[in-house]
Amino acid sequence: MAHMDDLSLSERLLLKGYPFYRYARRPENPVSMAVAPLRKPLSNCTVALVTTTGLNLPGQPPFDTTIRMGDSSFREFPSTISPQALEMHHRSGAFDPIGILRDRNLVLPLDRLREMFIKGNIGAIAPHHYSFMGS
Repeated sequence: MAHMDDLSLSERLLLKGYPFYRYARRPENPVSMAVAPLRKPLSNCTVALVTTTGLNLPGQPPFDTTIRMGDSSFREFPSTISPQALEMHHRSGAFDPIGILRDRNLVLPLDRLREMFIKGNIGAIAPHHYSFMGS
């Protein structure tokens, strides 16, 4: 993980001025939450994973790291894929990929999802999962 000292001045200023409070839960306004509660047990739900790590299948076009404001496209891959088979294309200077290069389950826990399905913790695994490139 990057430390503040590792970031450029512009990145540090962005983080210091970012209005994180706008996304905090406000009890007086229940619709302020960006998360909706489940209406049925997780054991009855189909679960898909979404990552912002810039993962793609071999053969898919990589995320374009030259776009100034970031590549806003997404990649779709089947739930049968091995996480380690996925490639990573990410441009953030604040992003340390070492752990992810060793184990993609850190950012796309497909193996853990499969374990949860086998144990009956989730009802089903969605047929596809999605990747975006965050900041």
